[in-house]
Amino acid sequence: MVLALAILFLPTFQATDHHVSDPASFRQAIARAKPGHRILLAPGEYPGGFHFSNLHGTKDKPIVIGASKPGQPPRIVGGGNAIQLSKVSHIEIRDLVLSGQSNNGLNVDDGGDYSSPSHHVKLTNLKISDIPKGNHDGIKLSGLDNFEVKNCVIERWGGSGIDMVGCHQGVIEACTFRNGGDSGIQAKGGSSEVRIVASRFENAGQRSVNIGGSTGPEYFRPPLAKMPTDKRYEAMAITVEGCTFIGSMSPIAFVGVDGARVRFNTIYNPERWAIRILQETRQPGFLPCRNGLIEKNLIVFRSDRWSSGGVNVGEGTEPKTFQFRGNFWFCSDQPNRSKPQTPTEDKDSILGADPLFLDPSKSDFRVKPESQARNVGAHAFRKR
Repeated sequence: MVLALAILFLPTFQATDHHVSDPASFRQAIARAKPGHRILLAPGEYPGGFHFSNLHGTKDKPIVIGASKPGQPPRIVGGGNAIQLSKVSHIEIRDLVLSGQSNNGLNVDDGGDYSSPSHHVKLTNLKISDIPKGNHDGIKLSGLDNFEVKNCVIERWGGSGIDMVGCHQGVIEACTFRNGGDSGIQAKGGSSEVRIVASRFENAGQRSVNIGGSTGPEYFRPPLAKMPTDKRYEAMAITVEGCTFIGSMSPIAFVGVDGARVRFNTIYNPERWAIRILQETRQPGFLPCRNGLIEKNLIVFRSDRWSSGGVNVGEGTEPKTFQFRGNFWFCSDQPNRSKPQTPTEDKDSILGADPLFLDPSKSDFRVKPESQARNVGAHAFRKR
């Protein structure tokens, strides 16, 4: 009985809140932060340029950086990076607005120690915008494992909305990317086991999702010396599912990939191709781009913005290893030209039928109950 009562009344963990309202108190709170502490910023504007290293929570007691009033999120304006975190673990950043940085909006990295990645980082409810042209990203992740990016909105950037170099075991979910530069999301430099789920891309760069890419050999994580000499890759085991793509030169690009799945997505009015299969990294030992699965996607396009039958295949790839299954293709201005030119047969595809969107003029790409497309596309995606 005594033991039962003791267990019943064991103290439960409660976070320790530190309320800050200026850059100095923010830095002081971070310097003193311990597992379970929450550093909560008051509404208002803060200058960017914060860089914090060796910040570690625990699984049950993460360190949180966020807004004291989520309905009035603090704005971090300018600086090279609004916030840079190096060599961190079990950190959550949420409910902040970042804009006008000269380098990246938010940067999370391993501090250059490739043997010890940062890990268990959650980024939630962030709004990031107005990052300059060039290689400047909304969120830059380098050497990060076991991460989540959820419910973030990223607008007007130069490089990638989210750029991952050597990142693993991550989820990007329910995010929105608008009016981007080069790419909406990029996963390269040895990145693997990343899922991009239920997100929306509105004119999100030349390639809305760049699965793979081109990385300098010194930036790979794991280092190239630790990868099999004949089985190196830019990205592996990447999944894109339940997403909606509007515009973009090519919503999906496989670039130096060894295995990726693109399923249950809606692609509307791409500017040139629906899909690209490319190989940009040509050093010895790299596998040709291969083993992609494209299934149950809904692709609607116009004939005057459609090149190479909608699928661009570059040199140095293995297009015959790509599988196409059950995709729905519709050329809205000339339905009789709906058949794409895929490198392998698209088995069980549907061609030339109007998907019967509810209201595409308002970007509502759900379909009517009688639609032949009711079982494909983002609206048909069911989270596992």
